[in-house]
Amino acid sequence: MVAANTAKTLSVTLRVWRQASPAAPGRFVDYPAANVSTNMSFLELIDVINDRLTVQGEEPIAFAHDCREGICGTCSCTINGKAHGPGHGIATCQTYLRSFKDGDIIVVEPFRARAFPLVKDLVVDRAAFDQIIQAGGFVSVRTGAAPDANAIPVPKAAADLAMDAAACIGCGACVAACKNASAMLFVAAKVSQLGLLPQGQPERDQRVLAMVAKMDALGFGSCTNQYECSAACPKAISHDFIARLNRDYLQASVRAAFQPVSASTGGGAG
Repeated sequence: MVAANTAKTLSVTLRVWRQASPAAPGRFVDYPAANVSTNMSFLELIDVINDRLTVQGEEPIAFAHDCREGICGTCSCTINGKAHGPGHGIATCQTYLRSFKDGDIIVVEPFRARAFPLVKDLVVDRAAFDQIIQAGGFVSVRTGAAPDANAIPVPKAAADLAMDAAACIGCGACVAACKNASAMLFVAAKVSQLGLLPQGQPERDQRVLAMVAKMDALGFGSCTNQYECSAACPKAISHDFIARLNRDYLQASVRAAFQPVSASTGGGAG
């Protein structure tokens, strides 16, 4: 027996930030959408509006997306003042129109942060996150193949925490939600997912010092412990990781300060 289609429809207006380039002036433009299904995803609604704009010979709305399954994080935008929209623990692409009411005006704009410069419309450049990862978010020592990794005992509590941290998809919602545009939750997750495992221990101090230094150099703000970051995170990553990052950073700084300086190995007089 086939279940009856219980989908409802509603009419909304998308008030979208349009900006042709970083140097161009930006403004909000209203796009009405009538009788759209409440089972339609938010990105599908933008697709519908873009199809209409294309037929009319107008420039479609630029927005970033890839997986549309809440995995890649590229769909990031701010909806009605909240990173990723009204839902909890979901990305923009997992937001559905049933989250809104008939007649709503939905304000859509890009993430606002100095470290995330605008490219066009709803698209921002989040390459700063890549630079933080390049500074130390990796393991460069030999860890062997998968069977070798499976042979290394890892306490379950540590493994579970590492997996929780590894759930970060690097979307940048934590930065957009923070009034200081801090990247502490992102950096904390990336530091912790390796620092909790045996394979991450040899570079543990170097990793946290380098990643925090790069975060600061890129212009991200400081953390004020208001936890907007974890509230907006589509993977609900706990702000407890920030406390772990602070402890790791303090310990690494102390060890670095008291580490003896190696003698020069340069060639002397023959």
